[in-house]
Amino acid sequence: MTETEARAKVLDLLEDVTGEPEVREHLDEDLFELGFLDSMAAIELLVGLEDELGVSIAPTEVERSEMNTANKIAAQVLARL
Repeated sequence: MTETEARAKVLDLLEDVTGEPEVREHLDEDLFELGFLDSMAAIELLVGLEDELGVSIAPTEVERSEMNTANKIAAQVLARL
């Protein structure tokens, strides 16, 4: 899987989890502060990343500040592919 494909899949998952297409317009903004993600949605996202991409990220493995934007989430995924 290419970096572009992985980033697209992360955005697809974020849109699915949040139910908000606008999440794609806020790549470097804190998704928790914007109200797109909460703790339950974050767990749902982690499960989706594992199911769809085979990337396992335990909730205790990274700080929220390391996965609070779409680009940071993509970077965490790419580091584990």
